[in-house]
Amino acid sequence: MSNISKPLAYTYLALSMSLVGAYVALSKPLAAVLPVLLLAWLRFGIGVVAMAGWLRRPPSEPRLSGKERGLLFLESFFGNFLFTICMITGVSMTGAVAASVTMAAIPAAIALFSWLLLKERISGRVLCAIGLAVLGIALFAFAKPTHMPEPGGAARHSWLGQTLLIAAVFCEASYAVIGKKLTASLSPKRIAALINLWGFVLTTPFGLYLAWHFDFGGVAAPLWLLLLGYALAACVVTVWLWMTGLQAVPASQSAVFTVMLPVSTALVGVVFLGETLNGLQLLAFVIAVSSLVLATAPLPRRERNPT
Repeated sequence: MSNISKPLAYTYLALSMSLVGAYVALSKPLAAVLPVLLLAWLRFGIGVVAMAGWLRRPPSEPRLSGKERGLLFLESFFGNFLFTICMITGVSMTGAVAASVTMAAIPAAIALFSWLLLKERISGRVLCAIGLAVLGIALFAFAKPTHMPEPGGAARHSWLGQTLLIAAVFCEASYAVIGKKLTASLSPKRIAALINLWGFVLTTPFGLYLAWHFDFGGVAAPLWLLLLGYALAACVVTVWLWMTGLQAVPASQSAVFTVMLPVSTALVGVVFLGETLNGLQLLAFVIAVSSLVLATAPLPRRERNPT
């Protein structure tokens, strides 16, 4: 069991989702140059090198059981491999606004899975916080500038794209719930290294094929530096922060911290990409922060120690 305090765990969870939002915004130039599965393969490959020392089992940690090996595979399959495919393909068929609205369901999906699979009791206060989180994310989506209408072909396939986005939501919920189970027996470093290794294995057939046909000479030097930063953030830092925070926080409560993803993406756009926040986005920001305050504020003494 971890000795990490609740406030520090909250900080780790918020930082993890904030970094995810930041690298999503800053990795757009990479996605414009590299095919998605090639980008994923390179990202996991850099992660394997960076976390090679974390793959070794510490003397104090028991050998992996068959159940733990299966959970590690599922964590990587749903949270890394399938989530990436469903999200990127779904966005291409529907558009960013539709994807953002669908992603607003992530906190509720995590809470549902926590209740069904982990048998966690969800308090009324956490339920209210999750509701505020969903509202905040949805407002961020609706507050974005209006885009041009989708081409006819994209519109015809929007139902499939929406289905893939819903699948991505449940993949993310699975990632949070399975991660909570893994933190009961494995260290955050080992979890991060092992699920990254599985991600590398799963994407290797696609990565090798795409690499054989890709002109790497056409990638500018700054993009390689961006790829290195993106890979270290996505594979190492954010996963370690999230798994460390989960050691002290129920999975259902951690769901609220997913509001930091769109908030961070928006702030990166304002600070680095020259975008602006409108009034509705500012309201969404306030609602998102209020959901975190509601979920993490200390309980009244009577609620902590019921008689």
